[in-house]
Parts: sequence; C-alpha cells; structure tokens
Amino acid sequence: MVAAMRHRGPDEEGLLLGEVRAPGLALGMTRLSIIDLAGGHQPIWNETNDVAVVFNGELYGYRDLRERLVLCGHRFVTQSDTEILVHAWEEWGEDALNELRGMFAFALLDLRERYATTPILFLARDPLGIKPLYYTQTPEGFAFASEVRALLAAGAAPKTLSRDALTSYLLFGSVSEPVTLVEGVFSLPPGHRMLLHVPERRRVPRARQWWDQVLSPAARDTRKPRDLAAAAKKLRPMLEDAVRAHLIADVPIGLFLSSGLDSGAIAALAAKAQAGIQSFTLTFPGTPFDEAEAAGAIAKHCGTRHSEVPLDGKAVVERLDEAIAALDQPTMDAVNTYFVSWAAKKLGLKVALSGLGGDELFAGYSTFADTPRLSRLIRTAWFAPAVVRRWTKQFVAALAGNRSSPDAGSKAAAAWVSPDALPHPYFFTRTLFPPGRLERIIEPRFRPSTIGPDGVTLEPTWVGWLQRAADEARKLEPVAGISWLEMRSYMASTLLRDTDSVSMAQSLEVRVPLLDTLLMEFANALPDAARRRPGQPKALLVEAIRDLLPGEILAQRKRTFALPWEEWLRGPLRKKLEASFANPAPALKPVLRRGGTQSVWNDFLAAKTTWSRPWSLYVLNEWCRRHLAA
Repeated sequence: MVAAMRHRGPDEEGLLLGEVRAPGLALGMTRLSIIDLAGGHQPIWNETNDVAVVFNGELYGYRDLRERLVLCGHRFVTQSDTEILVHAWEEWGEDALNELRGMFAFALLDLRERYATTPILFLARDPLGIKPLYYTQTPEGFAFASEVRALLAAGAAPKTLSRDALTSYLLFGSVSEPVTLVEGVFSLPPGHRMLLHVPERRRVPRARQWWDQVLSPAARDTRKPRDLAAAAKKLRPMLEDAVRAHLIADVPIGLFLSSGLDSGAIAALAAKAQAGIQSFTLTFPGTPFDEAEAAGAIAKHCGTRHSEVPLDGKAVVERLDEAIAALDQPTMDAVNTYFVSWAAKKLGLKVALSGLGGDELFAGYSTFADTPRLSRLIRTAWFAPAVVRRWTKQFVAALAGNRSSPDAGSKAAAAWVSPDALPHPYFFTRTLFPPGRLERIIEPRFRPSTIGPDGVTLEPTWVGWLQRAADEARKLEPVAGISWLEMRSYMASTLLRDTDSVSMAQSLEVRVPLLDTLLMEFANALPDAARRRPGQPKALLVEAIRDLLPGEILAQRKRTFALPWEEWLRGPLRKKLEASFANPAPALKPVLRRGGTQSVWNDFLAAKTTWSRPWSLYVLNEWCRRHLAA
C-alpha cells in the first residue's frame, strides 16, 4: 500500500507496526515534506509514546494552537503541524476536531489503557473533504488509505465494479460521496469521523458526523451581517488572514492564475502578503481558450513573478495516458487540473494556491440561476399526468435548449418527465446523462441507504448522501441552499477529489484558501441578502476586494477554465476515443447496453451533445481497463 502511494509523498516513508502493544495493526505513510523538513517525520508520538498519528494535509494557524497546548503543559519535539494532533487529542479527545483549521485526513492510535480497554484507532476527515480517506472491511480486517488504488494494490478489496457507483458516475460525471467505483470500498464522508477498537476484524465501524455548518460559531452568531456592504467589510480581513495562513511553507510556493476573479483575488491577496510570489498560467496559443493575455495583466497589476506554460493538442495526446493513470477515481473533469499541476511541477513548485471554492461560496455558477427555473418546472410537472409529460417532453426540451449548451434541453426534459428521480432540482442541473438518457447506456440502480435503529447509516449509498444534502439545503435560504448543494456534491465528489488525485500524482500540494474553515463557515452562515446583488455575479467577493483588481476583471462574466476538448476530440484525440469505444473494458462490457456508447459518440460528431459525454465514457472505460477485473 505504501508503495502504491509513493507519488503522494516521495520524500519519506514511515511505518508503525503494532506487534505487542497493538497486535494486528499496521500503519504506513508517505510524506511530501512541506513544513519542518528535517523534523516532521511520521508517525509522530506524544511525550509518553502511547499516542501516535499519521497525517495527510496541512493545519493552518497551527502555531497558535501549539502555544495553547504548551500553556496546557504539553512538550513538543518538532516544529511540524502534525505533532499538534497527538497533543490536541490528549487535551481534548474527539473535541480536538473543532479546534483544527485546515485540510486533513488522519489516523490516530491511542494505546492508553485509561482511555479504552483495548487500543483504539481514530480516523477523521476535514469538513469539506479537501483531503481523501477511503476504507473497506475484509474478512481479514479493516483497511484504509488516501487512495482507492492503494487498497486494490494490497488486495484489500476485490477488483469488482460497483453498479450503484456506476449509475452515479454516468449521472454526474464523477462518483458521488461516499461510494467508489469499487464494490465494498467507501469514502469517509467530509466532516465525518470513525472510531475502531484494535483488533477489529468483523464489525464494520460506522462513520459519524463531527462537523455541522448549522452548529458552527458563525451560524450561531446573532450579530452576523445582514446586508452586502457589512458582510464584505467583515469578509475582507478573513480573506487576507486565510491567504496569509495558506502561504506558510518551508518549500517553494506559487499560485494558479487564470483570467478569472477567484484566482485573481488569491493573486492580489497573496502578493500583498508575500512580495514576488510566483504565479503561472497554462496557455493554449492560437485558440479561443487562451487566457494568457488577461492572466498576464492580472499578474502585472498584482506584481507577481509570472510564467506561462504552453500546451497544445499534440502534447495532450502524448501525455494523455499519463493523465488518465493519475486518476484515483474516473472523472470527466480532472485532466484539466492534471495539466495545470504538471505546469506547476515544471516550474519547480511543491505547493500551489488555487481559487477553488469561489464559485460555490459566492454563487458563481449558472446553477444558481438554473436551479430556481427547474424548481418551477418541477412544481408544474406535478400537476400534469405522467402520460402528458411524456407527450410534451420534446416541447419542454426545445424551450429549455440553447446554443451554448446542447444538453440543457435534455436536463429540463428529464426533470419534467421524472420530477422525483433525483432528491432536489439542483441535481438535474448537474447531470451528465440525465434520467431518460442514462437508460440508453446502462440499467441504472438507485439504492437508498440502510439506517440502523440508532439513526446511523449501516451501508452508505450515494442516493442517501444526496438526500441528506437536499434535506439540509431546504432548511436554508435559496442561494445558501444551492451553495450547500454545490459543496456537498460537485465540489466534494469532483473538484476536490480530482484536485487532490492529479496534483499529488505530480507530488504537488494544492491549497484552497477560499475554503479556509473560518472563512467558509462565515460565508455559509450569511443570509441571501448579504451574499448577492441583482445582476452581479459573486457580488460579495467583488465588494470585498474591489480595491485590489482592475474594474474589467471585477465586471467580467464567469469563464470556466477548460481545455479545448471540443476541438481536440474531433482532431488529434478522435482515433484514440474511437479505438477505446470499439473495445469496452472487461468489467464494463457486461453492463453496457448495446450501441449506447456509439450513439453518444455519433451525437457528438453531429453536434447534438457536448464533448463532456463521450469524454466521460472514454475516461471510465480506460480507468476500468487499468484497475478492475472482468
């Protein structure tokens, strides 16, 4: 398992074998050294050598937490953020999670007899799931890792396709929390924890929620801002503090810079905090996708040391197999981020800041406008008999379709014909193959979660996870509810997972300051009146950083970062995709419906669908070919 994850941490490896003190237990880790390069070896023990931890991630503001723990009588032997965890556990137990600010997944071993009659292993993941943690229960015992592929490499899980997860993948273009494409392997959900007694061989431990946005200090604050101006005034110092905290490192650090507002805001704030910081842009010379000019203007305005890394279709073809191999789970999105991470590595960076999270927190996506429209359509659908909805679906699709997105009509038609197919109207806006189209490719499975008598999920499913998110969103105001759904679905299951997987494949750590715990909780707790201004996307963020960026950047329409896939799929990548579709992976072949994949490809060639549909099928096929048995 350690060998399978060496790309995540090529600097060092650490092992902990329980042997006499915790028989049957073994922990391993690989380290990408970022803080305290010489002293931060893992596993790290407490003073009395009876509490140890292996840790993936970064704790921000850890120096303040260290001072508090020293005042409580704890002795530190390193300068690393990892050591915070063992002492915080000694001091506060599971409540230590509420003191942590950062991105993390960790496993903590406690051998103290006064805490439990047997050694315990405590697993936890950060509130939004920036860092991954996967687990499985086998006849031999319990196994967990930062990547699904590590579990497969150890033979801890059978290489069997999960039909439930496959449905999720085709619906949304990625596998939704908390399942994976491998049967019996699950993700510890964001903001959840797990406690095991060692040895644990039969009973599957249950994931329990430890973070709840409704219970955060910001949500309970009765003096929270009620209007945009007041919220922006309070947000600005929180943005500055988040970026400053995310710049702490003992290695070279830089930032992704596109032409957009989110990365521009990070660049401006980072340049104020650290003179001469490195920024870079992935460019596509001679294409409409090239953001070099606009990104260069932002870099010049902010005073960063800026670099451009060009990429063309030929280079993508040459490195495509390498990019697909970097994926821990298949996804239609991650290859974009792979090449950005590749560019960062070429420049010698070990840490890079990203603007990820800005669209979710500050209402930058089209879903914030599309969801209310689909909600009205679904409310109307309930008054029409099912047979009428089927007769009129083409009319609805034609009304909803638009030139910029050929798939918009099929999403609206799916919501009209099957309004109860998904737990919330928002999820229709995020579908890749919506209900109705999905059935042409596979026989879908929608299995609800099994809930025990104590209210704890016995067997997690993606349907149950989305239903929980939808139930929580309905308690919030409209914009806040969509923001929550974005963070619990698209951001967690696609953007954050993809970013971690492909950046760590390059031994690069990506940090996301806009998802800083304190900042995120503050924004989540705001009423809609303090988050938006009619006609202005991301109004709160714009208002908070108005003096830092040129007016044309603040006023521009959202431009999604994407590679020129439409052009490449019709050109240099066409033969590669057609060869893949002609030879389905053995694990997929029994479940794919005859002609389904080819019909998607034909629709793309005829400009009846976007590139994302055939591309997602290609990535799925190649991932299954590499990792799953027939």
